[in-house]
Amino acid sequence: MQDAYKSLCGIIFSGMEVPDSHPRKASLDLRHRLTDGFERGLVASAGLIAHGRGEAFDYLLGEKTSVQAKKAEKAAAAMLVKAEKPVISVNGNVAALCPEEVVKLAKAVGARIEVNLFYRSGERMDAIKDVLLKAGAGEVWGVGVEDRTIPGLTSERAKSDNAILEADVVLVMLEDGDRTEYLKRMGKNVIAVDLNPLSRTAKKADITVVDNVVRALPAIAAYVKERAKAKPFDNRKNLKDMERQIRKGL
Repeated sequence: MQDAYKSLCGIIFSGMEVPDSHPRKASLDLRHRLTDGFERGLVASAGLIAHGRGEAFDYLLGEKTSVQAKKAEKAAAAMLVKAEKPVISVNGNVAALCPEEVVKLAKAVGARIEVNLFYRSGERMDAIKDVLLKAGAGEVWGVGVEDRTIPGLTSERAKSDNAILEADVVLVMLEDGDRTEYLKRMGKNVIAVDLNPLSRTAKKADITVVDNVVRALPAIAAYVKERAKAKPFDNRKNLKDMERQIRKGL
């Protein structure tokens, strides 16, 4: 079934370029990055579904960064700047969508980059690592780890190395709810980028950026460069405000 789907993707998207005049160009370009990432073994089939769900939320937000999201991005930047051992956690969708932005932010704050997957396989881990290295990462953590080092977590996300064990701040992206909960239990501060303000990831994190990851990472990096100082940040209020804004988009 997966081979048939890959073949179909190749027929539909191979060599296709969306015209600049197309009103949905930006959205379609992101879809094509995901389907290309699926063909290259970066993205799990469930990741395509997850992207569609996030795209729906983004559509209701007007596909732009809200004022509230900017506040969260500034708060995230401030937390990363203050962190002693920050980590940026990458899954297949992020690797397909914006690996260069991950590397730029990591270098700006001195963060380690780790790969962590729910649908984990050695092939996917290696493929994502290669993409990050080609994007300029000096080292990629989390690959080849077999020990479950996050106490209480039973999914494949429990497999982490010293990058996570030593981290004080972890940036997770695109629905990492099961691990976010247990990272918090380990005493970590968690920053989430998630277009769904109702997700467990969003609710469990210390700071949740409700924005498209391709906009959020460059924005956080820009605030890091400015050494922006964030005002006290209330994540519960942030999520309520974002939910209210999504309702307005209906």
